[in-house]
Amino acid sequence: MRAEAQAHVDTINEALALLRRFLDWDRALRRLDELNARVEDPTLWENPKAAQDVMRERRRLDEAITATRDIERELSDTAELIEMADAEGDAEMADEGTQALKALAQRAQADKIKALLAGEADGNDSYVEINAGAGGTESQDWAEMLQRMYTRWAERRGMKVELIDYHAGEQAGIKSATLLLKGENAYGYAKTESGVHRLVRISPYDSSARRHTSFSSVWVYPVIDESIDIEINDSELRIDTYRASGAGGQHINTTDSAVRITHLPTGIVVACQNQRSQHKNKAEAYNQLRARLYEHELRKREEEANAVNATKTDIGWGHQIRSYVLQPYQLVKDLRTGVTSTSPGDVLDGALDDFMAAALSQRVTGEKVDVEDVD
Repeated sequence: MRAEAQAHVDTINEALALLRRFLDWDRALRRLDELNARVEDPTLWENPKAAQDVMRERRRLDEAITATRDIERELSDTAELIEMADAEGDAEMADEGTQALKALAQRAQADKIKALLAGEADGNDSYVEINAGAGGTESQDWAEMLQRMYTRWAERRGMKVELIDYHAGEQAGIKSATLLLKGENAYGYAKTESGVHRLVRISPYDSSARRHTSFSSVWVYPVIDESIDIEINDSELRIDTYRASGAGGQHINTTDSAVRITHLPTGIVVACQNQRSQHKNKAEAYNQLRARLYEHELRKREEEANAVNATKTDIGWGHQIRSYVLQPYQLVKDLRTGVTSTSPGDVLDGALDDFMAAALSQRVTGEKVDVEDVD
């Protein structure tokens, strides 16, 4: 088999292996049989919520198992066709088979990612909180670039983006901002972006045109509904109000309507200022706090399961998950997975899917990659 076709076959087999591992194949088949039996039970709908949970799990498992089997069958048929074409010297048929493998590899990757988005809150909307690191205008400008990057990524996926909180920098950029991404699997995709992001470029704010390194942190947590019980003791909260600030126009408010809530036991801080009503801002901030506490619990469970603490809180050297180099060369490099892009402009314009897919896969395999940071 020609090298190009074999490369596609290898990609498909890697995706299939990950799917089977993630599903725990034999257990998944048994579980689907159990769910099918429950669906046939006429008493199931006596409890509508339980029935909906059963139907949702059944649909997810059935789709993942069916997709895996379909890809395996198409891979076998197409590989056999190419081998036959090679044996008969039919270059045109071999080319058609190779193109079919290429399309199948793309589908296998998409199905793999879809299956990986099966976490407890992966289907939920998501908050994305961005904070500039030390470094004044440089880091604040970088934070605003990240805000734009995630906004563009979400818009590419047809998501709705709302600016929940915004603190402008002194000269340019932002000190912090919180986005609300509304769309299918918003949290499932975006959760892999939590961490410190590093930028290397010739500073537009340096008259000597020197290279500068800037850091900003990104924190992602899911929007949760009322069905998830998060206990919050009001005595453990500090609530501050202040005058909203923003980019201008409707963001400017002349009253102390913005609200900041600090959860004293964990140190978690949330804020909202996008509404003119202090009451509405307080309600939204409270929703953010519930979401942050929920994410905090999910992360604790994951860390205990993996016996590692992968979350870094310092915004600086040694803790970055990804580096973006704009000068003297063009490169974006993920320091967890090794995935790179030589088109930083595209990445900063929202082309993040390859980075997210690799990070999601790594969460399943647990495979650590030895990656050196870029200069």
